[in-house]
Amino acid sequence: MLRAKQMSRLLIAASRDQMQAVIRELYRQHICHIEDFVEDGDGEGFRIGMPLADADEISSKLIKIRAIKNTFGLSSEDLPVELKRSARDLRALVDQDLPAIQEDVEALVGRRQKLEAALREHEQRIKELTPFTAVPIDLGMYRGYAGFSVFTGRIAGDVEISAPHERFFSDTVPSNFIAVITPNDYREEVEKDLLEARFQAVPVPDEEGSAQSCIETHAGEAARIREELALIQSRITEMKTRYSEFLAACDELLTSEVEQAEVPLRFATSDESFLIEGWVLADKVAGVRESLDAVTGGRVFVTELEVTETARVPVEYDNPSFAQPSELLMDTYSRPKYDELDPTAVLAIIFPVFFGIILGDAGYGLILLAASWGLGRFITSDAAGRLLTVLRNASISSIIFGMLYSEVLGFALPWEPIIFSRHLNIGAHATGHGPEITGLLILAVWIGIAQISLGRVLNAINHHHHHEVRGVAAQLGWLAAMWGILILLWSMAPIPYMPDLTGMAPVVAGLNGGGVAGALICLAGIAGIACESALELVELPTIISHTMSYTRLVAVGLSSVAIAMVVNYIAIGMLIGPQLEHFSALGIVLIIMGVLVFILGHALNTALGLLGGGLHSIRLQYVEFFTKFYKGGGIKFNPFGIKSKFLED
Repeated sequence: MLRAKQMSRLLIAASRDQMQAVIRELYRQHICHIEDFVEDGDGEGFRIGMPLADADEISSKLIKIRAIKNTFGLSSEDLPVELKRSARDLRALVDQDLPAIQEDVEALVGRRQKLEAALREHEQRIKELTPFTAVPIDLGMYRGYAGFSVFTGRIAGDVEISAPHERFFSDTVPSNFIAVITPNDYREEVEKDLLEARFQAVPVPDEEGSAQSCIETHAGEAARIREELALIQSRITEMKTRYSEFLAACDELLTSEVEQAEVPLRFATSDESFLIEGWVLADKVAGVRESLDAVTGGRVFVTELEVTETARVPVEYDNPSFAQPSELLMDTYSRPKYDELDPTAVLAIIFPVFFGIILGDAGYGLILLAASWGLGRFITSDAAGRLLTVLRNASISSIIFGMLYSEVLGFALPWEPIIFSRHLNIGAHATGHGPEITGLLILAVWIGIAQISLGRVLNAINHHHHHEVRGVAAQLGWLAAMWGILILLWSMAPIPYMPDLTGMAPVVAGLNGGGVAGALICLAGIAGIACESALELVELPTIISHTMSYTRLVAVGLSSVAIAMVVNYIAIGMLIGPQLEHFSALGIVLIIMGVLVFILGHALNTALGLLGGGLHSIRLQYVEFFTKFYKGGGIKFNPFGIKSKFLED
C-alpha cells in the first residue's frame, strides 16, 4: 500500500529570448507537468502567452501526414521500429518528400472514390433491371405509347383483371413481378385491381434492349472497376509498406513541434519575460535546475513554491513492478488523489485471487493463459499489454484454484479437493466429490468480512493522515458495528466454520454473555459513526448487504461448473459414449457432433468465465471495497513532451 510519488511545484522565469531554449529542454526531458496560466491579477503586467509564429504551418503539415496515415490505416502505436531517424535529417525530408507522397495518395484516393461511385451505380442498375428479366420484352417497348398505359412492379401473386389488357406475370424473381399493358380508357379500372392485389410499382429503367443484356453490360463494367480498384488498393498497400515508418516518424516530429509551438498559451508572458508553473518529481528538481542553467547560460530563475492545495497536485503512481499493470484498472475507476492511499498493490493481489476463486478450473485457466501469451505476441500497445498481463495473472490464479478445487474442464481430477469441492453430480456417470455449498458460501462471507474490515482500517489511516479525529472515530465505529453484529449472530445460533458462542449462559433478555458483548460493541460503533455524521446511520444495512455480496464469488463459479458439466454430459454422455459401445456409420456422425459440442461448449464457457470472473471480481473492488475508504479524482501526471519512438533526439 503506497502513496503517489513526491511532487515539487516549480516556478521557472526567464527573458523572452530564452523561451524556445527552455521549451526544448523541458520537452526533451519529459518530466515537467505544466499548469495552465490563469490571469487573476496577481502578476501585474503579465498576460496569457501567444503560440510561436510557425505553429500554423507545422499544424498544416501534421494534418496532411495524418490524413495520409488514415488512408493507409496506419497506427504508429502498433508499428515496430526498425531504424530511428535524426530529427534534423527528417525535418528536411518533410519538405522534400511529403508533397510528392501526398500528391500520389490524393490521386489514388480521388480515383478510388470515382470508381467506387461508378461501381455503386452499376450495382444499383443491376438491381433495378433484375425484375425485368422475368418478362421477354425489350425495355424500349415499355415506353412511348400515346393510347396505352403500362404498369410494372412487384405483387404478392398473379391477379385477375376484368378490363382488356396484356399481362405478363412471373414468380421466378424475388417478390414476383408483373407487367400489365392496357388502353388508357381502362387505366383506372386496372390500377384499382392491381392495388387491391398489393401491387408495388417499379419504374422501367431508362435503357434499351433486353434486361438480361443490359445486366451483362453493367456486370462487365462492374468487374472491370473491381479489377482497377484492386490495383489501386495494391498500390496503396505498396506505398504503406514503403512509407509507413517515415510517416510515423514525421508524425512524431511534427507533433512534438506543434506542442512546443503552442505551449506558450499556458505561460504568463510580458513583453520582456515569461513565467512557467509546473510540477516535477521531487527527485528530479536538481536535474531540471542544472539542465535549464546549461541551455540558457544561467539566465533563468527556478524556484520551488510551497504546496498549499494538494487537490492541484498531479499524481504519478509509485507501485512495485508486479502492481503496475493493475494501474490500468485503477485509472478505469479513478486515479487516487495526491494525499490519498493508493490501493493499486492491494488490487493487483486481490483481483486475480477473486478471479481464481470464481473460475477455479485448471483447463479454462490454461486456455486463457495461452490466449494472453498468444495475443501478447501481436498486440504491442502499452494499455493492451498491461491488460494482457492482468489476464495472465488471473489465468495463473485460475489454474491454482482449479488444482485446489480438483477441477479441469468440468471433470474431477484424480485427487480429492484440497479446499471445498464445487464438483456437481450432473449426469448418470457423475461420481465426483459432491459440492460443499455451505462451506463455500461461508468462505466467501469471511473474505467479505476481511476485505471490508481492511477498507475501514485504510479509511481510518487516511483520516489520521489528515488529522481528522472524527473521521477516525467513524471508521472505527463502522468496524465495531460490523464485528458487534457478527458476535451477536455467533451467540444466537451456531454457524458452520464460524466461532460458536451459543454455549454461554443467558445473561439478559435471552442474550448470553457473547450476545451482550456483541450488542454493546455494536452500539458503541453506532455512536462512533454518529460522531462524524448522524446521516451515515441510514447506511447501516449495507454492513449486511455488502458482506453478503461476496457470495457472488461462489454463485458465479458454481454456474460455470454447472455449464461445464452439462456440456460434458451432452457431448460425452449422450453423443460420444453410447456410440463407442455400438459403433456404426451414424455413430461416427454423432461422435463428430459430440466433439463439436464439447469444443464449442467449453469455448463459450471459457468466454463466459472470463466475462463473469472479470466483471464480478472488479465489481467487488469498485463497489464493496473502494467505497469504504477510496475517493479518487486525482489529476494524472502528464509531463510536457513525448517518449520518442522513431526519433533519435
